[in-house]
Amino acid sequence: MKTLAYGDKLSSKERVLRTFRQEKTDRVPVNYHSNTGIDQKLKAYFGLKADDGEGLNQALGVDFRGVGPGYTGPRLHKDIPGRNVLVDDWGIHRTWIGHETGGYWDFCDFPLEHATEEEISAWPMPDPDHFDYSKVKEQCLHHRGLAVYTGGAGTGDIINMNGMLRGVEQTMVDLITDDPAGMLLARRRVDIQFEIIRRSLEAADGGIDFLWLGEDLGSQNSPLISIELFRKQIRPLHQRFVDLAKSFRIPAMIHSCGSSSWAYEDFIDMGISVVDTLQPEAKNMAPAYLKEKFGGRLAFHGCISTAGPVATGTPGEVVEYCRRTLDVMMPGGGYCFAPTHCLQDNSPLENVIAMYETAHRHGKY
Repeated sequence: MKTLAYGDKLSSKERVLRTFRQEKTDRVPVNYHSNTGIDQKLKAYFGLKADDGEGLNQALGVDFRGVGPGYTGPRLHKDIPGRNVLVDDWGIHRTWIGHETGGYWDFCDFPLEHATEEEISAWPMPDPDHFDYSKVKEQCLHHRGLAVYTGGAGTGDIINMNGMLRGVEQTMVDLITDDPAGMLLARRRVDIQFEIIRRSLEAADGGIDFLWLGEDLGSQNSPLISIELFRKQIRPLHQRFVDLAKSFRIPAMIHSCGSSSWAYEDFIDMGISVVDTLQPEAKNMAPAYLKEKFGGRLAFHGCISTAGPVATGTPGEVVEYCRRTLDVMMPGGGYCFAPTHCLQDNSPLENVIAMYETAHRHGKY
């Protein structure tokens, strides 16, 4: 099988954990997230089957793998026939939005937008008892040598995940006014996620290397909320997860889209070790700014824009762009090479290949 990784001296696990601690390593760790269209093109390029995600991770030299329990409970919500609307077990509605290069499932309907406390209290949600934790350790052993995490960008997320059920506008009103219904929804979801993560960490028996959290805190130009509102409504809910990670002696990484560096001092104070996404186009998110202001105190995961040269440039421009980012972020360690979000379907295949080739060729210490 073709692979872009070569000449590695450390295991992925050691490489990532050293990077999180901002210690010397052999190369930058590499991660991958994408939409379906470009994902299928990459698999075809490497001669892989359409469902061979592990093969693609190996081909790209990806250092990270996620684990978690499978849901075994009853179906809690029904899809909506005749409208092409899928509904998951949290009750989130999604509809397919097509475009010239592919498509994606976008959120719609917002079924709890006008719900009362009583309605939210009765809203069916997954029960932590209805997950199979028995296979988590096996998953960790299968990925022995790799950097294994549990959770993800939606773990602990209040604005985005509440917004999927109540709409973003109502979610913002909830946070500002302390709306009992909206805050109950946030607490219910977080309590369930927390218990699933806790049981997963227990079942892993030391096999999970870090916890991944998420909260979208910024637009392209400004914070979505004030630091005071963050500290009042969101930070206490996130702190539970960070403290849980500490109790298992593992670091926590947090995803946040947009202009979010205004919250990084609080992240440091909370005990968060790594920040993810790092959209360089957003205000106060340029690599040089982040490295100068927070380097040595936070590790970084992301910075490779999914809206920049990877999507719109030539392979040569992609190589130059990725090299510049690496030149800024690599000194002193603490940087993981990754797209800012899912690689989009409008990204030319040759650009994505150039992106990962550059990470492996130019990302060596």
